[in-house]
Amino acid sequence: MSHRIFRVPVADVYVHYVAKVERKGRTKDELDEAIRWLTGFTQAELEAHLEDGTTFEDFFADATLHPHASLIMGVVCGVRVEDIEDPLMQKLRYMDKLVDEIARGKAMDKVLRG
Repeated sequence: MSHRIFRVPVADVYVHYVAKVERKGRTKDELDEAIRWLTGFTQAELEAHLEDGTTFEDFFADATLHPHASLIMGVVCGVRVEDIEDPLMQKLRYMDKLVDEIARGKAMDKVLRG
């Protein structure tokens, strides 16, 4: 069974990510850095996916997940990200967790598992 969120364009959620981090005093550049770290995209590739209306399913199919992405742990929406069985949902929740960490003021080197 495919979750509805998989067919949602990344750009539709990205605007909410930007608003969340900016509301907490962080920047769009920091958000983009975290997304690029997670996905392996360049800034131009990230922007192209956002402009093209790429769905989460296609976005993560095109991504090369960072080798340390599995170090992203914790709870998002009441579920531990490390326990999520669906690989696509786990990738999506990894991104949600990075956004949460940025918004909470966590240092970027810790967000990027540096």
